[in-house]
Amino acid sequence: MNIRRAKEKDIPKMIDLLNQVLELHANIRPDIFVPGTTKYSTEELAEMLKDDSKPIFAAVDDSDTLIGYAFCQIKEQPKREYMVPFKSIFIDDLCVDANFRGQHIGESLFEFVKEEARKLGCFEVTLNVWAGNEGAERFYEKMGMKTKERQMEFIL
Repeated sequence: MNIRRAKEKDIPKMIDLLNQVLELHANIRPDIFVPGTTKYSTEELAEMLKDDSKPIFAAVDDSDTLIGYAFCQIKEQPKREYMVPFKSIFIDDLCVDANFRGQHIGESLFEFVKEEARKLGCFEVTLNVWAGNEGAERFYEKMGMKTKERQMEFIL
């Protein structure tokens, strides 16, 4: 397995993995997510591949076929009177193909993102996890992540 920046040839497999993630979220929150859709379109992915502030890291097998990804966003917290300035990498989405789970690919992707964040001088790596996605919560806690803040809701 190797990790590299995603390429245009990876888009069809990214769409497949995005669908796997969306289906998981639709099962957790059918009131919010629409089954059979994806978070990004082919066109949006093609644009993201050109945007260095939104790197997509691809885990590929020996035949250079995508088996996992980490969609990231580089964010800058500007200096404010009440906050110090800092840079962070936000993991917008991390997925390993269901056929390849349990092989530490997700761990490798997460470690790769952390190393990229260090190279960029980032203060932190952040992400969001939907309530009810216990597998993701366990995974990220195992990777050393801690809760920074909680978003709460009251459904009307």
